Amino acid sequence: MAAAKKTTIGAYVELAGSEKPMEMGKSAGLVDANEIINVTIRTRRKKSIEAALKNGKIIDHETYEKQYGTAAEDFEAIEEFAQQYHLTIVERSAPRRTVIIAGRVSSFEAAFQVHLSNYINTDGTIFRGRVGCIYIPANLEGIIEGVFGLSNKPHATPKSQLLNKEGKIISHAAAAGSFTPDQLARIYGFPKGVDGTGQCIGIIELGGGFRNIDLQNYFKGLGIAMPAIKAQSVDGGLNKPSNANSDDGEVMLDIEVAGAVAPGAKQVVYFAGNTDKGFIDAVTTAIHDKVNNPSVISISWGSAEANWTTQALNSFNEAFKAASLLGVTICIASGDQGSSDSVTDGKVHVDFPASSPYVLACGGTKLITTGNKVSKETVWNEGTTSAGGGGVSEVFPVPDYQKKTAIPVSASTKFKGRGVPDVAANADPSTGYQVLVDGQKLVFGGTSAVAPLMAGLIALLNQKNKNRAGFVNPRLYATPQKFCRDITEGNNITTSTKLGYAAAKGWDACTGWGVMNII
Repeated sequence: MAAAKKTTIGAYVELAGSEKPMEMGKSAGLVDANEIINVTIRTRRKKSIEAALKNGKIIDHETYEKQYGTAAEDFEAIEEFAQQYHLTIVERSAPRRTVIIAGRVSSFEAAFQVHLSNYINTDGTIFRGRVGCIYIPANLEGIIEGVFGLSNKPHATPKSQLLNKEGKIISHAAAAGSFTPDQLARIYGFPKGVDGTGQCIGIIELGGGFRNIDLQNYFKGLGIAMPAIKAQSVDGGLNKPSNANSDDGEVMLDIEVAGAVAPGAKQVVYFAGNTDKGFIDAVTTAIHDKVNNPSVISISWGSAEANWTTQALNSFNEAFKAASLLGVTICIASGDQGSSDSVTDGKVHVDFPASSPYVLACGGTKLITTGNKVSKETVWNEGTTSAGGGGVSEVFPVPDYQKKTAIPVSASTKFKGRGVPDVAANADPSTGYQVLVDGQKLVFGGTSAVAPLMAGLIALLNQKNKNRAGFVNPRLYATPQKFCRDITEGNNITTSTKLGYAAAKGWDACTGWGVMNII
């Protein structure tokens, strides 16, 4: 990434990568200066992690904290800064490299030299936002790498789609081409004789919730033992189910898919608010959770790279580097709006955090079977705005493991960056996943389903191999034919853009290397 311009305001300097453009939304007046808010500060590591990443060895949480966590003197410098502006330390974590501080809006405006205002979002809700850069004291330059929570604008969207016809919801019985997740695991040749016992699957959720009675009924209907499922609050986020038309669909899809594939694995669902602060805090909490110790994390939320600040892109990417070193596999949905990723500028875009080089980006296919045999599988593309996400990052350069792969240049800018996705699986709602949401038997598609499907697979492989798979991309790209069945038909060009990518022999920016095929 290009270095940010340094601007000095007195004893303050611009926080690199913090600049935000004008908010898209009608102004709704000033924020209450006395409102109490929480803000997350991300700090630097004690030392660089890059050499350890190249080594490829997995380390434990204690070693990570000792070698790469926040230094005590950096915490002290930030705490002194907070006290000067009457801000209170709520939480600090060395391994997460995180300090959470609380205080009045007016105190934060003074502390970070920003102006906060209210705006009306497209759905009518009011959010707190900022424009321009965040500034930090010159003595904290290099110590502070990111500041999140000054804005509380909803940031990500779930990558799931409910099957309906002309606005009418389709039930299991009416969806002849749909599948249960365990059925897909058998069709795709997932390992037999293992159920994920001894593993923990972390699931990130930025809204919605689950009901135990639904989960009990769902797994009973499949004839599968219900997995142990725990809700974990992050920043006050709660398991808060409401109705099937809410984010409950995403939550239940994730839990039921992962659980049907690996019922022996414990699940921890990390609930946080849908803001950049909530998202990054949930991710770092899950990665560095020494109590539950997830070996794989599923994320089905995201937004186009263009919608993120550079500090956010960097902060997530650095968190995923830590996951790699800790042996935690990160599976992320690549998006559901084809090559445009729902941006309406007529250009191609990829979804983040799926475009991070340190995650397994999960794309979508349309699967047709005869019995339990694959008869045809193509790129998922309904021709409108529903299609598997994929393309080329405009932010992250081609990672080492993709250097020998035929990654194309961006169809819009001709930049050659990290190619997305890495693998794919069934995601078309018309051939979707049978789930139970708030008492309703529904069918969902979207790459949201592929992330927990892959997470379940990783849990099975971890148990089978008696070892954490960790960051799988280098091995996947070294011998893709060993792990994947190629998808060579279809494209991800939708009506919202005339640009995009087509499936081809080998890796492509629609389905990556294809479908994981572990027979």
